[in-house]
Amino acid sequence: MSSINFISPEQAAGYIQSGDSVYIHSVAAAPQFLINAFMQRAHELRNVRILHLHTEGEAPYANPEYEGIFKVCSFFVGPNVRQAIKEGRADYMPLFLSEVPLVIRQRLVPIDVALISVSLPDKHGYVSLGCSVDSTLAAVQMSKKVIAQVNRFMPRALGDAPIHVSSIDHFVESDIPLPEAPMPKLSQSEMKIGEHIATLVDNGATLQMGIGSIPNAALANLTNHKGLGVHTEMFSDGLLPLIERGVITNEYKKIHPNHIVSSFVMGTRKVYDFIHNNPRVLMLDAAFVNDTAIIRQNPKVTAINSAIEIDLTGQVCADSIGTSIYSGVGGQMDFIRGASYSPGGKPIIAVNSTTAKGESKIVPTLKTGAGVVTTRANVHYVVTEYGIANLYGKTLKERAVELIRIAHPNHREALERAAYDRWKGRI
Repeated sequence: MSSINFISPEQAAGYIQSGDSVYIHSVAAAPQFLINAFMQRAHELRNVRILHLHTEGEAPYANPEYEGIFKVCSFFVGPNVRQAIKEGRADYMPLFLSEVPLVIRQRLVPIDVALISVSLPDKHGYVSLGCSVDSTLAAVQMSKKVIAQVNRFMPRALGDAPIHVSSIDHFVESDIPLPEAPMPKLSQSEMKIGEHIATLVDNGATLQMGIGSIPNAALANLTNHKGLGVHTEMFSDGLLPLIERGVITNEYKKIHPNHIVSSFVMGTRKVYDFIHNNPRVLMLDAAFVNDTAIIRQNPKVTAINSAIEIDLTGQVCADSIGTSIYSGVGGQMDFIRGASYSPGGKPIIAVNSTTAKGESKIVPTLKTGAGVVTTRANVHYVVTEYGIANLYGKTLKERAVELIRIAHPNHREALERAAYDRWKGRI
């Protein structure tokens, strides 16, 4: 710590000027202390562009009273900016996660100031980006000024995460526990989906999964598998029991064998502690982790992703509810394509058959204005609690039959009528 000269949060905030583009570290690494500091001088500023992926915690710059002061642009929409985007006070930039670092490095999205969180420095003068490397490494490399919140609660992750203190212009000290996402309680339908997914996972497969109940349900059903590997944009606590049981060994992977590869981590303190100084975990740049050409080299890549709705031809909407942006493109297409090219790979879209309101997630047509994140030509397996539909190599009519079969029973008749009308009774 003696090699770092700390400045006050007020001094740090003073380096942000009107007209600047400010990048904020992602997910659990969002530097809330720095965010709160520059919010204290918000009314001195004008037209400051805020850029980030999903961030945990508060996003006060997206509040209505700061319209005109901050222009929020999110690469992936979380709950803290969703309303601002819906109301037009903020905006969303649709990009594959693999390409977010690319547009930063090409200066298509210029960055003046990067606000990041880092671990304590080691004896060699390196801090770590910890639980989120994703596009943040690119932001550090390309930003005119880098301001770091040094936090003893940030794990010292390895891979691309370590950066030398000389890459950082200013340091602020703030020890704030990282936000946590406890393991969700799994419903019966989610456990059933997990059971179906487990039948698709071969021994020796390389896994990609997201956060949430369905990926955790799938992982909970893999305890009898062998030799699994992990190459994923993110992981959470659901992975840890499989590592402890020796199910995940990473021995068959071609890219970084014997290592877990990820771009960010979100979970409880247990998973943050797991990646701390762990030589078997490589936290890497999303431009590498999500590169289809890299993903496809691993064997039997099994990519487990979700959706908001799926139409009868297999079009997948995963980022919006009609015209309202809900999340983002993220890495779904990166891994769907990577898995489809992988020897023995299996791209999977897994959803509960209905929404919390009982509406079918398998629909005749997507809602007006809904975005197609994964095109029908890219979809292979769709899984609900009612079974598995394999759409690959099937016609539109055959796809409709398969999807209706795994829809909720309460909605099958209506879906059958819609299919009958669409294809003039020839189904």
